[in-house]
Amino acid sequence: MTLQIFSQVALTCKDPLITEEFYSKHFGFKRARVAKLPDGSQIVFIKMGDSAFYFELFQATENLPIPPAINDGYQFPSVRHLAFKVDDVDAKLAEMGNDAKITLGPLNFDDYIPGWRTVWIADPDSRIVEISQGFVDEM
Repeated sequence: MTLQIFSQVALTCKDPLITEEFYSKHFGFKRARVAKLPDGSQIVFIKMGDSAFYFELFQATENLPIPPAINDGYQFPSVRHLAFKVDDVDAKLAEMGNDAKITLGPLNFDDYIPGWRTVWIADPDSRIVEISQGFVDEM
């Protein structure tokens, strides 16, 4: 059996509709479907543009047991952050306005990759999201 494609990430959210609005407004996601579950809860599927990549948004049923991540994400084994590429970090931050809750940066990484600039922000659930420009593959 072969891998077809990396397809989704499941996010547990304080309010899935607020999370949906954030990623739709700022990163081009759009609602693909809502799955009603037997217990009355639902999963909201949002799709990134015309790609085959989805976020599955689940309603949180518990409070966060640890402090929210800071800077560029948790330092222990975990998902450190989500990341999106843009043409211009500063223009994206300006476009996002008050929705861009900066946790670190913007920083230039020209010493590592010429033209690479990154900022980290918190989404509505305090997940860290990296926004970068200029990152290119070496090979």
